[in-house]
Amino acid sequence: MTMKIKNLRVLVFLSLFFVTVWTTLAHAERYVIGDEDMLSISVWKEPELSVSVPVRPDGMISVPLVGDVKAAGETPEQLKTMLEGMYARYIKEPVVSVIVTQVNSFVVYVFGDGMTQQPIGGVMAGSQSGVFVLKRNTTLLQLLSRLGSLGNADLKKSAVIRNGKRLDADFYRLFIKGDVSQDIALEPGDFIYIPSNVENDVRVVGAVKTPGILPYAEHMTALDAVLAAGGFTDYASRNDVLIERKEGGKTKSIRVWLKDVMDGDMKKNVPLDPGDMVIVKSGIF
Repeated sequence: MTMKIKNLRVLVFLSLFFVTVWTTLAHAERYVIGDEDMLSISVWKEPELSVSVPVRPDGMISVPLVGDVKAAGETPEQLKTMLEGMYARYIKEPVVSVIVTQVNSFVVYVFGDGMTQQPIGGVMAGSQSGVFVLKRNTTLLQLLSRLGSLGNADLKKSAVIRNGKRLDADFYRLFIKGDVSQDIALEPGDFIYIPSNVENDVRVVGAVKTPGILPYAEHMTALDAVLAAGGFTDYASRNDVLIERKEGGKTKSIRVWLKDVMDGDMKKNVPLDPGDMVIVKSGIF
């Protein structure tokens, strides 16, 4: 029994090891070298040819013996194959290794006024510029998780724009609903548009303890909004609550009997739409 357990542990360890290696290699193969990246290039048994070089703004690198080589736009594996072909003119069966030691070209651009805080991690070159330098392959969900507060963001109107086209990724389903099928791998040069949700906020005014603006939440009701605004004041007319709603350029008034709702008649509670105004009238007069 002990031997079987040991063998099982070894198998599990080897499985995890190979999965980790495979994942690492897969990410390395997908990464495309860009300007300003740092590369470590070595040739087996030829230490004098091993160098650490930056990718110049023209996309080229300079390596011993073969001179300038275009690196930008290639994966490390593609560049390795290219260099082995060039070194084969001078060395018998060269074995070349290409490692990206520093990523400086993976830049995405985040814009819109839906973020209320500075991002966590990465490098943000000023809150206005929205230039985000990523240090590794990153998905949309990973980026959103590092962007600080998205409480004022309209995720239903947010988008990833690549090469001038909007990608099919639903931010709301991804970030709020946890639908990972909406997650996508980001690419250098992507634009991430995150607008503000201000137009969809719910306003609560009148005889409530803390009148103000609330971020709209799915399935929010008139009673939810009043309670979030601190509840009724002592002079509130709980059965004289209005919802002002804009529809097709016109304003519609919906009366809500919240006293009846609080007494147990939940059918009289009214779901809110984004942009609604809840008015609680006073019973003083």
